Amino acid sequence: MRAFGGAVLMAAVLVLYLVVVVVRAVAFLQSGQPVGIAIGVALLVLPVIGAYLLVRELLFGLQATRLTRRLAAEEPLPGSDAPRRASGRVERTAADAAFPAYAEAAEARPDDWRAWLRLGLAYDDAGDRRRARAAVRRAIALFR
Repeated sequence: MRAFGGAVLMAAVLVLYLVVVVVRAVAFLQSGQPVGIAIGVALLVLPVIGAYLLVRELLFGLQATRLTRRLAAEEPLPGSDAPRRASGRVERTAADAAFPAYAEAAEARPDDWRAWLRLGLAYDDAGDRRRARAAVRRAIALFR
């Protein structure tokens, strides 16, 4: 839940930033100068891109949370019984030791969203965020 609160806070800060950028873009467009108009147009494109990325990331987070809760209701999640550091993260050696089983399960059942979500959680425990996100995205796509 703390992660969701942090995401909402960051989204609010980004929205505030986007509002300021749009106000500045309008001021540049009203300057009448060719360079000012070009800067104003460029500044209007950035908020559109930022809003798209914000919505995309929030939807990813909501979908991942929904699937994780569903899986947690069915079975223990990867790393739930693993030893943890003081920060709450799974100890790296335990995560690395458990990882191959989840990778093999995802390879054996490539159309099973549960296997891909478990793999994504195992990647996250092992500290590989990029692959964790890719595996979770695949789980979300398979769930649909």
